[in-house]
Amino acid sequence: MQLGLSARSTYEGTCAHSLAKMDSYTLGGKTIARDTREYTIPYGGWKEVLDAGGWVGATDRMEPIEVALSALASCINVGITINAVANGVDIEHLQTRVRTNCDPSVLFSLRDLGEADTVFENLTAEIEIESPNLDKDQVDEWARRAPVYTLVSLAQDIQLTVNTPAEMTADD
Repeated sequence: MQLGLSARSTYEGTCAHSLAKMDSYTLGGKTIARDTREYTIPYGGWKEVLDAGGWVGATDRMEPIEVALSALASCINVGITINAVANGVDIEHLQTRVRTNCDPSVLFSLRDLGEADTVFENLTAEIEIESPNLDKDQVDEWARRAPVYTLVSLAQDIQLTVNTPAEMTADD
């Protein structure tokens, strides 16, 4: 059974500020929509980085890459805990920490787009786990089953479509 997932993010009129929304999803071709699923996330940047870049009135918001890292850490926890339950393994403590070094020079057009594969270095995930039936190889496998792990660790072919106002009007 397939899950159909999506999110959208709308520019808020201030550079680096967007409001992301997640709502309905599909499960086996059926749309699941509930008011309680209308999540919104205000994205932006780090106040000090924006100040250094000359932004006036910069505020501190969640930065998308940090949210992606937290999603990876959380999804690794999901992969481990779901598979632990399925295998009758009790977990007393689980914490996953994800870290990376990031060079934003491609983002700021200081380096060519062709160098995008050098933006991140040293992506690590450290799993701290306590369980009476701990098998480290099994935990490693369960972590690698997490969908966000797959999304960021395997080469993904993203089909990018850019719609302009004229094209959007023609399709209406």
